[in-house]
Amino acid sequence: MASCIIDFLSPRAVMLDVRVPTKLALLRTLSERASAATGLPAETIFAELNKRESLGSTGMGDGIALPHAAYADLKQTFGLVARLKPPVEFEAIDSKPVDLAFLLLTPAGAEKTHLNALAAVSRRLRNRDVAEKLRMVNNENAFYDVLRGSA
Repeated sequence: MASCIIDFLSPRAVMLDVRVPTKLALLRTLSERASAATGLPAETIFAELNKRESLGSTGMGDGIALPHAAYADLKQTFGLVARLKPPVEFEAIDSKPVDLAFLLLTPAGAEKTHLNALAAVSRRLRNRDVAEKLRMVNNENAFYDVLRGSA
């Protein structure tokens, strides 16, 4: 079954105009925010994200990154999205800095769910019209509406 972004992203999980100096600072900021929402320790989230990044950057190109990892103590898929100003170097596949980052956390052992959620996010963010709208909107509700396809 295909995933839909609104299955794992709430309007409260949108962060606009985040200012961080580096990729690691971004991962730490996302980890802290995700910790508050999921109850997982921020250090655990950060460590797994950093471990995943060591295998290869999750920077997909076109200014988009999709950091992700699985956690044994997570009960359901969780998404968090951030728009960065200014963009940060992320070692993306096209060597361009990232200004849209979608954090995806899934329960360990739920590989199909993990892959479906990654595909849903990737499909939505790879749509150039969607990405441009996300870069232009001026509040979290409008950003969320664009992601869910109602704007």
